Amino acid sequence: MTNQRQAMIYGLAAVLLWSTVATAFKLALQGLAPVQLLLVACAASVVVLGLVLVVQGQWRMLFRLRGAQYAQSMVMGLINPCLYYFLLFAAFDRLPAQEAQPLNYTWALVLAYLSVPFLGQRLRVTDILAGLVCYSGVVVIATRGEVTTLTFSDPLGVAFALGSTLVWASYWILATRDSREPVLGLFLNFLCGLPVIAVVCALTEGFPVAPGVSLAAAGYVGVFEMGLAFVLWSRAMKTAENTASISNLIFISPFLSLVFIHFVLGEVILASTYVGLALILGGLWLQQRRHPARREAPASG
Repeated sequence: MTNQRQAMIYGLAAVLLWSTVATAFKLALQGLAPVQLLLVACAASVVVLGLVLVVQGQWRMLFRLRGAQYAQSMVMGLINPCLYYFLLFAAFDRLPAQEAQPLNYTWALVLAYLSVPFLGQRLRVTDILAGLVCYSGVVVIATRGEVTTLTFSDPLGVAFALGSTLVWASYWILATRDSREPVLGLFLNFLCGLPVIAVVCALTEGFPVAPGVSLAAAGYVGVFEMGLAFVLWSRAMKTAENTASISNLIFISPFLSLVFIHFVLGEVILASTYVGLALILGGLWLQQRRHPARREAPASG
């Protein structure tokens, strides 16, 4: 099997997993508060990522890092998983999955804009045009097609969703300066973030006690969204001979996700969701077609 074909299999597996997590978010949030979901999912991801490090023979590297790299994980852990996933789960708690999920995909555009001041990249005319197209899609989805009234279905939920994209893009800007092996770095970030999440959970909602479906869904989020999907995507990018073709797989995920949202959650997919999602993905394609490297960071949600 060629490296490119292996990379395609890894990439498709990651995209399939990402396509299911919006549904898993909503199932978990039926019995859990966002911070409780975050606690269960983060704990599950720490276990899974730790096992991956053992299987890959990288466990000993945990004890060979510099002090500054451990301190880096303490800071990065506050961003992801703590802040990012709290905002994302709060958005899904307030919005239908078909609305929260497409809004989350605008992070790639935010990444392009933040790359200008922080990475010294140039802002092109197509970047500006892509932003207009993308955020017109956001307005269509957030207003459920009532664009002339500009009445948002849930302004706070929309703010949480868009805020999560800013945090996620900022995280990947910082990650460009991280020289550690990606799975190792993510494991340490989550390990450092877990105690903070546990304390916040204990002081606010209390530790989770929920129906089996909600806890199982929360565990699924941790194992697959926060854990294995990232590992598979990272493997795909390392194996690929042409990363651009692998990156394009990301565009499959939001449409496949709507299938799960409809048939598992029973949400009736609105016409405005299809229109808004098409605008968002069209804008992302326009912005990224000359910069495929911007898509090498994993998607989420």
